[in-house]
Amino acid sequence: MKVLTAAQMREVDRRMIELGIPGIVLMENAGHRVVEFLAEKFSPLSGHRIIVFCGKGNNGGDGFVVARQLFTRWKPAALHVVLTASPEELKGDAAENYRMLRACGCCPVSADLAPEMHSATLVIDALLGTGIKGSVSGAYLELIRAINSGFPAAKVVAVDIPSGLASDSGECEGEAVKADYTVTFTALKVSQALPPACDRMGEVIVRQIGTPPDLYERDDSIFLSQIHPAQFRHLLRARVPGGHKGTYGHVMVVGGSRGKSGAAAMTGMAAVRAGAGLVTVASASSAIDVIAAHAPELMTEPLAETASGGISIQSYDDGRLSGLVRNKDVIAIGPGLGGDSETVELVRQVFANCPHPMVVDADGLNALVGRDLQTKGRLRILTPHPGEMSRLTGLATAAILKDRVDIARAFAQEHGVILVLKGQRTLLAFPDGRVWINPTGTPALATGGTGDILTGIAAGFLAQFPDEPENAVAAAVYLHGLAGQIGERTLGDKSLAATDLLEYLPEAMRECTRLPD
Repeated sequence: MKVLTAAQMREVDRRMIELGIPGIVLMENAGHRVVEFLAEKFSPLSGHRIIVFCGKGNNGGDGFVVARQLFTRWKPAALHVVLTASPEELKGDAAENYRMLRACGCCPVSADLAPEMHSATLVIDALLGTGIKGSVSGAYLELIRAINSGFPAAKVVAVDIPSGLASDSGECEGEAVKADYTVTFTALKVSQALPPACDRMGEVIVRQIGTPPDLYERDDSIFLSQIHPAQFRHLLRARVPGGHKGTYGHVMVVGGSRGKSGAAAMTGMAAVRAGAGLVTVASASSAIDVIAAHAPELMTEPLAETASGGISIQSYDDGRLSGLVRNKDVIAIGPGLGGDSETVELVRQVFANCPHPMVVDADGLNALVGRDLQTKGRLRILTPHPGEMSRLTGLATAAILKDRVDIARAFAQEHGVILVLKGQRTLLAFPDGRVWINPTGTPALATGGTGDILTGIAAGFLAQFPDEPENAVAAAVYLHGLAGQIGERTLGDKSLAATDLLEYLPEAMRECTRLPD
């Protein structure tokens, strides 16, 4: 599902008009889609008191269509249309729809709100669209404040985008409408997919207004997309009757150390629960018994260790680790490794020389700081949180959080890796410049060990679907976030533990198979 900038959306609309569909038809379709949503969500509309706020641009024109259709078709208990400009300021299709609204007998009023308006049960925000830049002031600001605080009984539905928010950034530069629902058209806009702006959208509903998807979905210059289960649902199909454990891949987890055995065990169990046929955990010899005690499904291999309990470089130099990985399909390296200098060197050697697909997390990422990360065409998936990304890039964490898309994209292109930049709306950046945004997740995942679970899920899917690494990683990230959401419904946002995700992952898979395309 492509995510569009305001300029890209304008270009799509321009091409539609060139194809012979007038702008006024697109406006009519947009307003109709909003009314369809209102009828679906808030039926019967005849019982509602509705106020429609309209600006002077095309967003206001959409609002006039909404008001006209409500007035002529649904006859709500009360309908008020508030226009922020004088009618003489309206132009083009917005002016035409204003005249049609008046012709139907519905007369918009000025921006002064009558006392009876504050009892509205539905507020439609069609003040400002996707074209604004900077913060809002003047009459528009006053109405935004009124929408946010002046209608205690109302649900707020934004047309295309909540007024005050820019289309092309996740940042909130000034005050903006806080919507309960946003009905947008054709495709998601950038601010609807990225935090913190996406938090002001409420539930976002994408409705089609007649634009052929090929005008944007096949446009390679649009590099931003949002992950949707439709793209990886085929990975969740039932297995073939003749499948066996060797059919579904063998994951090798290189992780753990004395006192940090749990991370490697969680990674291994997540790979099992994601569907890997076999999982082996290789760790420092003193950690093996503890790892094995976590789950009988895990095979274990002891490696030589350092005095501090980390994996020794000897395990690489003597060829033991190379021998162990030879018949494996995917390597997951990093969880619980610790920072012993020998262990750091082992990670660097494995990353540089092992031909296998590799998921690198946690201490594995820290070991790569300041190193040449060129992959020589080998599949490498790096899964940093913002702090680890700061160490990898040398940029401040705050700078990364402010410009996540561009920084992730540049890093993946420069180093030839798939980058999973974790956080609210986790990003997947690819070497060719594409960036996918993950819509699932919850603050309940802000607890130790959830990253280890993600590493294991990703490795498990890669082992099963080696020919579809992008979809495998996308599935892992989406399902990890969805499992957290499902767990939050039962346990709340404070009590969810990392291992609870293993319990809720199967339900996340089932839910994805049920979602519409």
